[in-house]
Amino acid sequence: MALVGNGAELEADEDIFEDALESISMFSRTDMATSSHPFASFDTKLASGRLGSSNVSRSTSNKVDLKCGLEECAVALNLFLSNKFTDALELLRPWAKESMYHALGYSTIVVLQAVMTFEQQDIQNGISAMKDALQTCQKYRKKCTVVESFSSLLSRGSLEQLTEEEMHAEICYAECLLQKAALTFVQDENMINFIKGGLKIRTSYQIYKECLSILHVIQKNKGEQQFFYEFEGGVKLGIGAFNLMLSLLPARIIRLLEFIGFSGNRELGLLQLQEGASGRSMRSPLCCLTILAFHTYISLILGTGEVNVVEAENLLAPFLRQFPNGSLMLFYHARIELLKGNVEEAQEIFRKCISVQEEWKQFHHLCYWELMWIYVFQQNWMKAYYYSDLLCKESKWSKATYVFLKAAILSMLPEEDVVATKEDVVTLFRQVDSLKQRIAGKSIPTEKFAVRKSRRYSASLPAPVKLIVPALREREAETVRRRSRLPAGSSVRDSIPGPRDQDLRQRQTLNH
Repeated sequence: MALVGNGAELEADEDIFEDALESISMFSRTDMATSSHPFASFDTKLASGRLGSSNVSRSTSNKVDLKCGLEECAVALNLFLSNKFTDALELLRPWAKESMYHALGYSTIVVLQAVMTFEQQDIQNGISAMKDALQTCQKYRKKCTVVESFSSLLSRGSLEQLTEEEMHAEICYAECLLQKAALTFVQDENMINFIKGGLKIRTSYQIYKECLSILHVIQKNKGEQQFFYEFEGGVKLGIGAFNLMLSLLPARIIRLLEFIGFSGNRELGLLQLQEGASGRSMRSPLCCLTILAFHTYISLILGTGEVNVVEAENLLAPFLRQFPNGSLMLFYHARIELLKGNVEEAQEIFRKCISVQEEWKQFHHLCYWELMWIYVFQQNWMKAYYYSDLLCKESKWSKATYVFLKAAILSMLPEEDVVATKEDVVTLFRQVDSLKQRIAGKSIPTEKFAVRKSRRYSASLPAPVKLIVPALREREAETVRRRSRLPAGSSVRDSIPGPRDQDLRQRQTLNH
């Protein structure tokens, strides 16, 4: 058992193990309670002014209480969702080493920036920020003697002895640990980092399970907890996301993970996230965004045919009212319209998403990817090439995939149009193999596909064997991958809504 009772001891053990491996190689409770909807608008300027004055009064005490930490973190979340990323960071930075929620919020934004850019320097900054955040959260966690740690193994009584601040410290610590694990996976591809990341994920999972037990214990006395709903929201986000994430793994992997204490239940995960989304906590928007990601992307990638566009629309509606120009909100709005088959409207919203902010260009790359495929659906190859070229030049997520797609799209153009672009299709295909990468020690499936197809151009022949309609074949390969994962009796069309139906019809016409 890792966690509330003996967290400090296991933390020390984990640090020792990591050192050995290295040597080998959203809104405050008061505001939301008075609103008619959990996502009611928050006056950021007034809140910032009020909290700014509190910063001055706190400067002498060098102490941030739980209430103030939650309030300022809620304001920072509001700023982030309004595309004011730097303002959110600057609000949290001064107290990131004193307050657990300031530390969590600040490090989360830095980690998100690292994942978006894939720059090694940003990844190092994210890992450094997470280490500081874990140390800050550790200061607020319950300190237990050996006897107390042993007694927690035998009885749940010690759970009721935690203060409210200590309970929130457990949640913040688990969130930071999970994010650090994610960065550990992308930092390097060696097995050491893979093991270290796995250890962090397991510890985070065990802490969430303990926090769920705490939630059940204090449920009957929630009136005595001033910030009960914030703690509840954190537990539901963690338990829901873990269950959903684990349930998406292949059955044989889940059976192996069950031996070390993991379990994944998709229905339970979605239920926990739905309850968290409908709650009054600061994490309610995060629960909503997790469900939106599942309905608009993950279900399609896995080909389960379980896309729930109606639920996604209902979840997103309050966000769009509160943040009409928020990049995340606009992106999901466009994605939902695309799944419904409203291609022209989706294009317009993606372009608006690009235009509303310039601070984080990486949000633009998400839109470039979607716009590229929309133009592939429409067989507008020149426009599709334009966005694939932008991805090749600006994004570092998967250079091999981008270069392959650019070459594939150019292969669909007439020879004179290719000459006008000043691109060499054969040279592009030959670059793909050298651009592949590994994450958590594993190759990326789409890159493996791109490398395998592009090898036809690597032969030392004056005229390599060309691919047949490669841009459409890429979509066909994705369809086959989805078909292999569909339940018995389902059709491919169940997992390819909206414009993908048009893609199928186009390929059928070409075949005839």
